[in-house]
Amino acid sequence: MLAPSVQAQDAARIGFVNTDRMLREAAPAKAAQTKLEQEFSRREKEIDDAGLALKTASERFEREAPTMSESQRNTRQRQLLEQDREFQRKRREFQEDLNARKQEELQHILDRANRVVKQVAEAEKYDVILQEAVYVNPRLDITDKVIKALNAGK
Repeated sequence: MLAPSVQAQDAARIGFVNTDRMLREAAPAKAAQTKLEQEFSRREKEIDDAGLALKTASERFEREAPTMSESQRNTRQRQLLEQDREFQRKRREFQEDLNARKQEELQHILDRANRVVKQVAEAEKYDVILQEAVYVNPRLDITDKVIKALNAGK
């Protein structure tokens, strides 16, 4: 008769946070995305414009190549090749910078979210909060509470 009451006292209170959903729906995550778009939009447009210019120059070369002398054709090919290398380099640098900034912002949001999860866990006396699971019963999901707390700026 004592076994069920002992088990009830030892039962752990478990919660679950869906990190992906939190990063999609929480106001700080949306704000970070907007900030990144603003920060990188000018460079992205410059790279897109350079790509279009390179494409236009290549198409023009293809049209004009039959009427050019061998030396002119070789010179233009070298120029196009150099432009393409420069374009590829800029695009790669842009992508690396963007990825680095995304990681910085993501880490900042995750740090904040982890603090909020800990606050919710302590306030509501959870023993364990999981972030990764194959299956979770919806009654254990506290993602909404965490999102509300993040949006409130806690």
